[in-house]
Amino acid sequence: MPNLSLSEILGAPVIDSTGAVRGRVREVAVFPQDDPSRIAAFIVRTRNGDRMLPPAQISSIKDAVIRSSEAAEHWTPLASSEGFLLLERDLLDQQIIDVHGRKVVRVNDVDFEVVQSNGHPTFSIYEVEIGPRGAVRRLLKNLAPRRAINAMAERFSPKIIPWDFVDLIEVDPARRVKLKIEHARLSRLHPADIADILEELAPAQREAVFETLDEDVAADALEELDPKLQGSLLESLDSDHAADIVEEMEPDAAADLLENLSDQASEQILDEMQPEEREEVEELLEFEEDTAAGRMTTAYISAPQKATAEDAINLLRGFEGGVETVSTIFLVDEAGNLVGAVPLAKLALADNSTPLATLTSDQLISCSIEANEKEVAELFDKYNLLTLPVIDETGQLNGVITADDIISLLRRKL
Repeated sequence: MPNLSLSEILGAPVIDSTGAVRGRVREVAVFPQDDPSRIAAFIVRTRNGDRMLPPAQISSIKDAVIRSSEAAEHWTPLASSEGFLLLERDLLDQQIIDVHGRKVVRVNDVDFEVVQSNGHPTFSIYEVEIGPRGAVRRLLKNLAPRRAINAMAERFSPKIIPWDFVDLIEVDPARRVKLKIEHARLSRLHPADIADILEELAPAQREAVFETLDEDVAADALEELDPKLQGSLLESLDSDHAADIVEEMEPDAAADLLENLSDQASEQILDEMQPEEREEVEELLEFEEDTAAGRMTTAYISAPQKATAEDAINLLRGFEGGVETVSTIFLVDEAGNLVGAVPLAKLALADNSTPLATLTSDQLISCSIEANEKEVAELFDKYNLLTLPVIDETGQLNGVITADDIISLLRRKL
């Protein structure tokens, strides 16, 4: 269990090997490059300036009084705090990301675990306090005895986050690199949760966090955000980085996003995209957003009429689009006209040699590229569809609308 808090240690007296009080703790420093949770040093304010006191030079700590095994003149002067995470300055009262609770919270205090090792205590960050318990400790400090403060604080239910579930927020790109602040934990959350967290942050923080996400994670999260936030985030990036993210998006989502950007920003991103991805998106940009063609994606699986279940499985294995489009395999003739649809459930139960034409649904539901959003939504509702193929006036398959597209559409109209 943690047995020391940051609020207790800040301002604590430091006694050197002569038995005299030589200073007080001004800061607690972590060197993330070595260990993101281990305390590297206490910064002690002395008459001769700030000094670094590493745990190896501490003989004991009791009742928030630190005793050093070295004389004060042997404490290393603090030349620079660059590269250090300073807990009061960088963590206390700052917003952090609670990846377990999937939300943004503010830190009221920090708890340490103290372990005796080789005759010296070692200090590790154990958890952060986000509730009233930590606030009470700080508000009552220097107004009552330490034991009385702790007794009062313990009356409040703890609201804590284990340090392993904390992602820090740093808006300075150079400092993020030096402190090795990454968002690997955040990246493992569902895209919708990442989007919710991004929406809770201030613009500068939002952009700083988004910039550190891998392109595929950023793309998935971007699709879950409000269109206005999508645009502001994308325009905050260099066009080549923005293009890398857009390339990871589904073509229909990418087209919708670029449609909402300024013409200049949209053109810059398109210019940086790979030719194949750019062509797909540019084709969709030609359609009106409130039509079926404007809502469809060109990332779907189609197979020839004579294909077998084994052929379809091979197509599935090589498909790089979103999973929401693979609920159905579409059959097309030699001219590319839609002639059938095979539910994935039927494919899973079929032998490899089974012709796909024998697995098609009894009713082939589709819509024209000119169909409006209301007509598309009504088809999904009436037939309980997961996907809806979009065809042109000749019957050629042009794209597919997925259920998540319709859910997003309806959500924005609420």
